[in-house]
Amino acid sequence: MASSFKSPADTAKACVAIAELKNSAPMSNLIVLSFLAGAYIAFGGLLAEVVTGGLAAAGAPPGIVKLLFGAVFPVGLILVVIAGSELFTGNCMYMPMGLLAGKASAGGLARNWVVSWIFNLVGSIFVAYCLAYLTGILAVDPWAAGALTIAKTKALGGAQFIAAGKATNSLTWMQVFWRAIGCNWLVCLAVYVGIASDDIVGKVFGIWFPIFAFVAIGFEHVVANMFFIPVGIFLGGVTWNQFFVNNMIPATIGNIIGGAIFVGCIYWFTYLRGSD
Repeated sequence: MASSFKSPADTAKACVAIAELKNSAPMSNLIVLSFLAGAYIAFGGLLAEVVTGGLAAAGAPPGIVKLLFGAVFPVGLILVVIAGSELFTGNCMYMPMGLLAGKASAGGLARNWVVSWIFNLVGSIFVAYCLAYLTGILAVDPWAAGALTIAKTKALGGAQFIAAGKATNSLTWMQVFWRAIGCNWLVCLAVYVGIASDDIVGKVFGIWFPIFAFVAIGFEHVVANMFFIPVGIFLGGVTWNQFFVNNMIPATIGNIIGGAIFVGCIYWFTYLRGSD
């Protein structure tokens, strides 16, 4: 009876094959699929904010709020992997594996990372502005207050602000950086496990658990923040400068380290080093 999943070594080989395809993908495909990936992750973020909006202000235990937030957010990466798209954070794993295996070039890696990052941002902001803000879904309380708290926590660079009647500390630059490493370690493991499965149900479960874990823990995902923080900007609580300087830069660097080193390089070293 044929197995419904790949071994870890065969999964690593599949990642290299995917990297080879990404390395030579037409620019038009890369742009469109990157836009879709940003939108898909934003859909997960929008769902999570709608589900948990107002719970903290109503006195719900913080652990329960995190549990519910994390439970619904994975829909975004499920769409990315199964429907197909170009997600910067997943590409942080794929492209280094392809480069180390000789199936991708440094120029291809740079092209993939830069274009996917930019158009993930475009797709995320489209959902944030058109589908979350203009529709009014996150523009009224209690959802607006919850969205503002999330955006301020991520983007104010360690400054203190008032949320739900109490002083709250935002994340510092270094806190975002370290949380971003942990985040993409788990995100890329979710992608890796999803690739390991050869059936849809297995892919969904393989993706869901690591993504649930990173969200509930409170790690920082650069593409998710491309949705969460612009919503706060449109609601008037955060500036574009704070968005890029205090979050996008450390989250991007941390996500690259978490995905490229702790997943891509380690699994290449373990399973593919010295092989054709």
